[in-house]
Order: sequence, then structure tokens, then C-alpha cells
Amino acid sequence: MSPDAATPNALDDVNVPGGDATRFRRLCRSSPWRWESLRFSVEWRAPHAGADDVVPVPRVNAWLRRPDALRVESDDARLLFSTTRINDSKDAFYVTGSRSPWLLPPRLVAPVYDDEGLVQRRPEAKYGDPVFGNGRWAAMLDPVELAGNSDVPVDTAFENVVELHGLASVTHAGRPAMEAVLTPNRSFEPAHAGQPLIGLGTPAPRTRVRIDAATSVCVEAEVLDGESAGAGHSLSIHAVDEYMLDDLFVEHSVDLTDVRDHIPWVVGEW
Repeated sequence: MSPDAATPNALDDVNVPGGDATRFRRLCRSSPWRWESLRFSVEWRAPHAGADDVVPVPRVNAWLRRPDALRVESDDARLLFSTTRINDSKDAFYVTGSRSPWLLPPRLVAPVYDDEGLVQRRPEAKYGDPVFGNGRWAAMLDPVELAGNSDVPVDTAFENVVELHGLASVTHAGRPAMEAVLTPNRSFEPAHAGQPLIGLGTPAPRTRVRIDAATSVCVEAEVLDGESAGAGHSLSIHAVDEYMLDDLFVEHSVDLTDVRDHIPWVVGEW
């Protein structure tokens, strides 16, 4: 836990440079285009009344390959969840009453980028990562709920979904990250109902979040005020874009031929 979490006024709660705020929001909406596979561990924190009254949830280790493959193990290597069906496709007889099932995954559509390669505006696509537990799992991997789908006009008051009270460049688990203290605005809506990344309530509690600079994953969140103080998660990234075989995720191993072995080809007489 950083010192800022224990010292509410350690960050400037008045002046956040506009350029830095814009960069933070664009980073938050960039995740679908910044990685294809991720190996990480995560642990959740329950609310606590005092600084030493933390109720930890056991850490889990995960392997995720977009768009639909996920494996989760306990810290002692016990399998908790594994995708049973991946790479599914729709046949010619598939019928639906809406267009949403036919949306393309984000990696096949192009957003509007800025000069740093961060996303200014997200296109319509089939967003969402495989989930373990509840919707907050997917929200931390793609924290677009902290930024909205696009930049808002500079002269429009309270249209940003969150209000930033402080920004800093930090290191999290050996990786560069952006840390922000923020509160929700009236336009804030969690990506998954009832599972927000930040604290909600009246008055709006402050939440400290960290966004990994390379992957745009929300690697840490902690509510600082109110009844939910202490609630959040901490995620450590171990590898990005590793090659992951289907065997890692499916229940039954795919029967593959080892092409390194000589395969005899006997030609018979006719």
C-alpha cells in the first residue's frame, strides 16, 4: 500500500494539468488494443474500518488469452476455473434478433488514436474479457468505465465520468503505472452493474487507482473514504503476449502430431 492511501491529503486535490488528465483517460480506454494475452495474479481486499483491519481474499493466478480463453488457479496450483469452449463460430443457420452478436472483436476494428498511440474514441465492437467471479474481473482488465468511450468537450462541465483529484507516475510490481485519486461524477456508470471499480455513495468517496502504462490494465484500486474504505484489488502482471496453446485452457488436450518425429510413408504395390 502506498503512503498516499493512508494520507488522504498527500495528493493535490485541486490542480491536475489538463494534458495529464486527458492522457490518463485515454490510457484507461486503450486496453483492448494493447495486449492479446496476459499472465497475472490478483488478490481482493474487503472493506475495513481501521488501517490494520484488512480482510484479504486468497490470491489467484490467471492466464488469459483474448477474446475468450481463461484459466485460473489458486496460489497452491489448484485449478479453480478453465474455459471449456473456445474459438466458437456461428454457422449459416444462426439466427438472432439483434446485431450485437455479429459485432467484431476490438482487435479487428480501429479506434481513433492520438500521437502517443492512446485511444481518443473507441469504435463499436464486441468488448469484454472472460470473467472469473464477477464483472469486476473484466472491468479491471479494461477500465474504460473510468474514462468513457471518447474524449468530452473541454468546455462541458461534469461530463467526464470521474473527477481527478491527483495524478502521479509510480511503479507497481516493477512496472510503470499512472496513479490517480478520483471520485465519480453523476454520469459515471460501471461497466458491470453493481460491480464498480471505484467507490460509490453520497458523498462520493475517493478511490485511488493505478493503471499499468503498457497494458492499460487497472492493477490496483482502493477506496479511501466511507463505508467501503479499504475495498479494492491488487494485480501483478507477470507476462504480456506470451504464446498460449489451447491445451492450457480446454478440458481435454488436443491430439497434436509432433512434427519433429519421422513419419514413415510406406508405398505399397498395386
